[in-house]
Amino acid sequence: MIRKFATVFAGHVDLPERGQNSTPVNERRFSNEHLASVFAKTEAIAKVMDETGWDALWLAEHHFQHEGNEVIPNLLMMAVHLCHLTKSLRIGCGFNITPMWHPLRLAEDFAMADILTDGRTIFGVGRGYHTREVETFGAPLTDQQANRELFEEQVEIIFKAFDNETFAHKGKHYTLPPEVPYRGYTLKDLTLVPRPVHRPVETWQPVVSASPRGLDFMIKHGIKGAVGGGAATMETGPIAGYRDAAARAGRDLKLGEGLMIGIVIHLADSKAQALREIVPLYEEHAKMFAPLNFMPGMTKEQIAAVGRRGSWYESGVPTVEHYMKTGAWFAGTPEELVAHLHWLEERFPGLEHVSLSMPMGTPEAIMQEQYRRVGEEVMPKFRR
Repeated sequence: MIRKFATVFAGHVDLPERGQNSTPVNERRFSNEHLASVFAKTEAIAKVMDETGWDALWLAEHHFQHEGNEVIPNLLMMAVHLCHLTKSLRIGCGFNITPMWHPLRLAEDFAMADILTDGRTIFGVGRGYHTREVETFGAPLTDQQANRELFEEQVEIIFKAFDNETFAHKGKHYTLPPEVPYRGYTLKDLTLVPRPVHRPVETWQPVVSASPRGLDFMIKHGIKGAVGGGAATMETGPIAGYRDAAARAGRDLKLGEGLMIGIVIHLADSKAQALREIVPLYEEHAKMFAPLNFMPGMTKEQIAAVGRRGSWYESGVPTVEHYMKTGAWFAGTPEELVAHLHWLEERFPGLEHVSLSMPMGTPEAIMQEQYRRVGEEVMPKFRR
């Protein structure tokens, strides 16, 4: 049964215009002052969520995005800061893009955040999806096989460091420690200083391709999965795949157990009003994510149309209503959202975590209003 409510805020600044007739993403460039405004925006969102009883605010690690879409580069620093401004809200790392880190630096930094926030920082790992980011930091992404191999070895190292007083590792990419002389002896093992004090470390990872290899790896390490978009209603996709991977490891999970299902939402006093208001937000969201193949079902021609100004729907671009039918998006009243979430509970009996997020490009004031409405009009229906 649903009992944990979270959101994903990827870190977009307020935009001066929104929708298909506004500036295409690749033509946008904001000043450093405006890009830095994302931190005050994140603070404001976190405070409203904390006041209204949300469980977690998930942030996204990204780099070099002068277009203003995802501009928070360090989630652990942000988590420590936000936990000092709030009382109980947890801050999720959604996700630390592991190939852009040395695994031991990531492990150390999380351990510090775990201690400084008294366990309110949630660990998350991901492989990345922006070539401009991952490849710039010297890790592979266009070569997906190489990316996965590096990621898996890094995560193995991180858990060794978290879970053992001393550890060593020898793999394809890392030999830890190197056998070098140190103060009169040769290094044979290391100790992470400090280690997280809240162990085992709760860890999450996005479920995208839902390959058996990837899901088996998650189950092996006890990693929970965040499922977003149209996958939210596909039993034969990531949700069933995660349960099946658990079964292969000898664990019996209910459908939806160990997962967080994400929906993009917009609430209003009537469904008609919600639909009217969500359209420019949906279009701005699509401008960012369609070229990254994060809008399921869009053809190459439709993605090309999204990159231009106007005439989207004449080119066959799916409307927001299309994605509402798949369950990935929702626009309606708080009462209708409650009914929708109860439907999800019936379909996925093991589901405890949901993420209710705003479209990319939603202004700060609207986001605050939406989070407050969910906290006051939706979440109480699920607080058992």
